[in-house]
Amino acid sequence: MAVPKRKMSRSNTRHRRAQWKALTPQLVPIMIDGSTHLVPRRLVRAYQRGLLRPEG
Repeated sequence: MAVPKRKMSRSNTRHRRAQWKALTPQLVPIMIDGSTHLVPRRLVRAYQRGLLRPEG
């Protein structure tokens, strides 16, 4: 595992952490029981198999 050679300053640490951004999930339309629902792409198969139920 990589180990830092020197201590990172508080300012540098906070600037580095501030660059991280969470992304909203990309929604795709799918047909379930004749109606269209927007669901995250990674959950499409779960919705199609009936493992998850869309809200609404």
